[in-house]
Formats: sequence, C-alpha cells, structure tokens
Amino acid sequence: MTETRTLLRERAPGKINLCLFLGPIRPEDARHELVSVMQSVTLADDVTLEPAAPGAAEDEVVCEGVTGPNLAAAALAAFRKQTGWDGPPVRLTIDKRVPLAAGMGGGSGDAAAALRLAARAAGNVLDETLLGIAADLGADVPAQVRPGRSLATGAGERVEALSAGAPMGVLVLPSQHELSTRDVYAEADRLGLPRGRAELADRASAVRRALGARGELPAELLVNDLEPAARSLLPAIGAALDEARAAGADHAMVAGSGPTVLGLFLAEEGVARARRAADALAARTPAPIVAEPVA
Repeated sequence: MTETRTLLRERAPGKINLCLFLGPIRPEDARHELVSVMQSVTLADDVTLEPAAPGAAEDEVVCEGVTGPNLAAAALAAFRKQTGWDGPPVRLTIDKRVPLAAGMGGGSGDAAAALRLAARAAGNVLDETLLGIAADLGADVPAQVRPGRSLATGAGERVEALSAGAPMGVLVLPSQHELSTRDVYAEADRLGLPRGRAELADRASAVRRALGARGELPAELLVNDLEPAARSLLPAIGAALDEARAAGADHAMVAGSGPTVLGLFLAEEGVARARRAADALAARTPAPIVAEPVA
C-alpha cells in the first residue's frame, strides 16, 4: 500500500477537436465510432491530490461551482477497482478554468488528471492500464491521459500520439449556455448525421494521408460532424461563428459537442492575431479567451 503524504499537482488541459468525424453506433456498447484529431490547449484546470481529512472514510472531490456527479470522482473509483490500490482516502481539488459543458473536454481532462495523480500516488502503474480505465469513462478521456496531439479512433479508446503541429492561435468564444454531450449526440442521430463505416474509414485514411504528407489538416478536413446538431439545439451558435470569422479567424468551428466556438488563427503569427481578435471582442459576454496548442 502506498500512502499519499504530500500534495500532488497536475494540469488538466482542455482540448479542441481539429476534426471530428462521426460514425455509426457500435452494437456491442451503443457508443458512436469516431475519427478525431484532438489537440490539448493551454486553457487548463489545476488538479491537486492530497490526503483526505483525518477520519474520512472515502475519497472526496472538491470542485467549486460544480454540482452533481463528477467524472474525476468516477476516475478515482475506477482506478481503485481496476488496480486494487488500497491507499487511504484522498481529497481531489479541481480549480476550474475550462468552461463547463462547453465541448472542450474539461471534465474529461479532469478525469485524466485524476488518473495520472492516482498513478503517481500508487506507483508503478503503466499508461496502458490508465488508458484501459479511461476508455470506460468517456470518448474524450483516453486522448487526455497524456496531453498533446493525438488521433482518436474506435469510440475514442484507440489513441495514437502525433507530433506537435504548426504554431496556431485559438480564439475561444465561450457561451452563456450549456449543452449536454448526450443531447448533442442524440440530435446528431435524429438528424441522420453519422457516417457509414466505409465513409468513416475513408475519412480516417484522408486524415492519415494529410498528417503524413504535411503534418497538418487542410481546410476541407477541419470538420466537426457534431456542429449541425449543436446548432440545431442552440441556434445562437451561428452568431458566435460569425463573430469568429469577422474577427479574422482563418477557420471557425464548434468545439466538440459545443456550445463553445473556436476561431483558429494559423501560422507563426496566429497567436498574436488571436490576441488582437480577443481585444476587439473584449466587450463580449462571456469574454473571449486565447489559447495555444500544448505540445
């Protein structure tokens, strides 16, 4: 048994989907197949792990402003079950910066950080074990076990690390509203958006060819298949996309399942351009945020 005697810290970066191609529902687990290039960004939560208060009987997750079930708590419970770790109860504290229910994988990133922290506390836990646990927690969690850039396939459980991409500035336009990932996927099904397996395989091949040839995705592959579903549920997303384009973004898209909108500013000067765009939109509510890729 390994005890947690000191405070352990991890950053939990949010992520953006540079592409998200949606496939059919798998009969074995009712999860959608997908092909997605996921990129961690500098907009991140801070997560700490420390011994629970004396006399505590179970693990505790503290996340101010967040109520209801917490995926990080589920990650801790799954880690104990799968690894047999019997360390004393711990307290996990999450300092939120990634917008809630925004399509940027904030909860998934926190869960991934919880797994990394638990592994550090327990000792000698392989990444393969963490990835296996993460796969049962949600489609976005495996790619965030080790932040960076990755290609996720299957239902998100097959993760291939990718080399760092070219410099880019990301203008994040948060929404005053929230969207449930479950609701967005259900709306995508209602609208008939999922691709067939053959078409999804074709998109996967196109992504691999583009990444192999140039290391980047061309504009025609910067696609989020969930965007029409998110806009159907929240039409105000359209105005945010227009804001990003008017601010000079080279490409505007919905983040994951939304409702956050991203403006991508490409090339070496992308970060500076994104900052100028954020300054121009400073009166906006919620205020814009500028992020960069995490290598």
